[in-house]
Parts: sequence; C-alpha cells; structure tokens
Amino acid sequence: MNAPLTEMLSGSRRIVVFTGAGISTESGIPDFRSPGGIWSQAQPVYYDDFVQSQTARDEYWRQKSIAHRDFAGAAPNVGHRILADWEARGIIRGIITQNIDGLHQIAGNRQVLELHGTAREVSCLGCRRRWPAEVGLDWFQAQGRAPDCPECGSPLKHATISFGQSLDADVLRSASEWTGDCDLFLALGSSLVVHPAAGLPLMAQAHGAKMVIINRDPTPLDRNADLVLRSPLGETLSQADAGLPRDD
Repeated sequence: MNAPLTEMLSGSRRIVVFTGAGISTESGIPDFRSPGGIWSQAQPVYYDDFVQSQTARDEYWRQKSIAHRDFAGAAPNVGHRILADWEARGIIRGIITQNIDGLHQIAGNRQVLELHGTAREVSCLGCRRRWPAEVGLDWFQAQGRAPDCPECGSPLKHATISFGQSLDADVLRSASEWTGDCDLFLALGSSLVVHPAAGLPLMAQAHGAKMVIINRDPTPLDRNADLVLRSPLGETLSQADAGLPRDD
C-alpha cells in the first residue's frame, strides 16, 4: 500500500488529476519525445506552415498516419481504469490531460479537459465540422496527399493543438478554474515543462492545494511538491486505491 498517497487522497475533498504521456506509455503508446517517438524521427509541422503549405500538410499527415498506428489499437491500462473508477466514486473531480489519445474517455472518465485536443477526430479549418480521424487517414492513404474537407474543400487537420497554435481558450479557462478550486493536485506522468499547462500545479499550490508528482523522471517542480514518487503509475495508483474505503 502507498500509505502517504492514500492518506492525502483520503484527506482531500476536491481532487484534480493532471496527466501527461507517462500514463499512456503503459498502454504501449510511446512518448512523442522519447527515443523511438515520432519526434525523434521527424520535425513536427508548425501550425502556420500547415496552413500555408501543401507540402507541410502532406508531411503532417505522413507523420500522423505513423503515429495513429501507435494508439489506434491501444486500450486503457490499470492507471486509466483506476482514475475512471475514482471519478465514478466521487474521489476526483476529473482529469486535465495533455494527452490526445482519448484513453481516459475510453476507460470511462466523463469529466476530461483535453488541453491539446484529440487525435481521435479531424476538424475542418474552414467550416469547423468534425469527423472520426479515420476519415482523414483513409483519404491520405488512398490519395497520397493531405485530405480536404468533404463539405467545403478546406484542409482537414487532427483536432489537436499543433506547435504554434493557441490552446482552446474555453478549455484552458475551465482547467484554471478546476485548478484554483482544488485542495489536492495530482500530476501524473508529465515532465511538467510544456507551458502553459506546466504552470497549473503551481497555480494549485498558490491557492492552497497540496501537490503530488508521480513521474518516471525528475521534473522542474519536484522541489515544490508535497510528495514525489518515481514508481510506475499503474502500480502506484493500484496501491493507493487498495487503501481507500469502498461502499461495496
């Protein structure tokens, strides 16, 4: 049993969970920044380049077609399932995530703020309609070039936030509200270097919340945290969960 974490969970009433790529690596999805990740093989396409250049759009979709294979068949792991159970039991308010894989929702979480959007859908830059990601991927594989919107002919892009693209203001506002209102902030599997998301733990502390960081590697905020754990997420959350009271 992970007694310190269990005690903090039991003594808190407004818990917010913040997740990064580390929670999904246990589902077999590589961290984009890690060796073997897509960014170790190719430079990411910036948003302005995507908008302005057909060549850039083609390269973007080439990269996305590779990355899609990494998560299309992935399933939620024990960490995802425990967080979904905690939401259902009222232990946590919800999830703020940097991940684009949709595994929290597949596991059963309903209160999820996706800071960087979702790769499960594609969005038209013109009319803003959305489709399942397979619509764009099938087009690219069949035509060998970036897909266009079947309705208005504008470029299709994954419903994710690309480099150089602003975060969704409504999502960021909700994330800030959750963070400012929580009494315990759990940062799970995030390097805590990508801003503005990496500023949320300190915002929580500034409003009086405790901060827990569980991550494989050190983060810049470890010295600020009330508890730092470097054990595997699924195992750590399972141990903490074993010590929490259940109604059944």
